[in-house]
Amino acid sequence: MAPPARADGRANDELRPLLLQTQYLRFAEGSVLIEAGHTKVICAATVEARVPPFLKGRGSGWVTAEYSLLPRSTAERTPREAAAGRVGGRTHEIQRLIGRSLRSVVDLNALGERTVTLDCDVIQADGGTRTTALSGAFVAMCIALAQAREKSGLRGWPVVDWLGATSVGIIGGQPMLDLTYEEDSRADVDMNVVMTGGVRFVEIQGTAEQTPFSRAELDQLLTLARSGIDAMTVRQREALEPFALPPFGAKPLPSKAGTQA
Repeated sequence: MAPPARADGRANDELRPLLLQTQYLRFAEGSVLIEAGHTKVICAATVEARVPPFLKGRGSGWVTAEYSLLPRSTAERTPREAAAGRVGGRTHEIQRLIGRSLRSVVDLNALGERTVTLDCDVIQADGGTRTTALSGAFVAMCIALAQAREKSGLRGWPVVDWLGATSVGIIGGQPMLDLTYEEDSRADVDMNVVMTGGVRFVEIQGTAEQTPFSRAELDQLLTLARSGIDAMTVRQREALEPFALPPFGAKPLPSKAGTQA
């Protein structure tokens, strides 16, 4: 029996159409509008000459992130979290994911006592918002650091590896790459994977929504995710080519510093 056709006509191992429009915003040091199918996220990077209190005087920098869904990014209006007076659990989780993933490929000592903040605002959501935001945030961060390198001088180029993310899942027994909202909502298994260009895992978030999955299925999903992230990295390289970034150093992932987002 032929595998079930996807609503958008993609092959099971194919990413959604991907667009990265760099310097989308006028005032941010680095920005990108990233579109993965119908999911659209604006990512903006800000570089400031300050660090959190726990890093003051240590000569080390910090990378953090904020994430939000615009009210009409979804089929039904999503209330602004500011109106509720607090950040929701899902938002907090995604912000921490983006922040710690970006820090995993940044030499914080080379950054010096600077903080890079990534603001990721989802303007249209159709699945994969956290992975799309993370992949776009990496591009925006690189652009902002390239600007900082020229204007204020860094100790060195702080980005040590490429970084990308994608979603995978099992639907009707078929492993699939880069799930839409409709696919994610009926998946037997769904998973978010973050990897470096050096093919090292930063994060794996996987859940059996219906039926537990086997080790063999896990391996299938991770292989599928790697192929998608490899394709994402190619597009990131193309988007960043005009900015003439220095070579990325082949260094190990930095040790964990602090627990903040």
